[in-house]
Amino acid sequence: MTANPSPFATLPEPPYFVVIFSSQRRPGDDGYGVMAERMVELAARQPGYLGVESVRGGDGFGITNSFWKDEESIRAWKRDVDHLDAQNQGRRRWYDRYEVRVACVERAYSFTARTDD
Repeated sequence: MTANPSPFATLPEPPYFVVIFSSQRRPGDDGYGVMAERMVELAARQPGYLGVESVRGGDGFGITNSFWKDEESIRAWKRDVDHLDAQNQGRRRWYDRYEVRVACVERAYSFTARTDD
């Protein structure tokens, strides 16, 4: 997988769906980093996957937005065996709490500051 040099996902024109995963991590890594990287790589191979944006603060609170073509693509990803394993490990090892929200993006716009060379 070629890394996107920008932290912003490159997305098509709406509509598309977003899964918003807000989480509070427990202290320590305990294999989390390796699993998180693996899940991003695996998700990127799923039909309907469009991209991901993710941040985590020093206090362990993070938000990951994964973008999908449609709800069926999201349901298929949720049923993926490796993803199910990661979810189970997350509840046991890595998270104190998480919230999942699924939304349809109807409209999107952006701003990029110009840089004068």
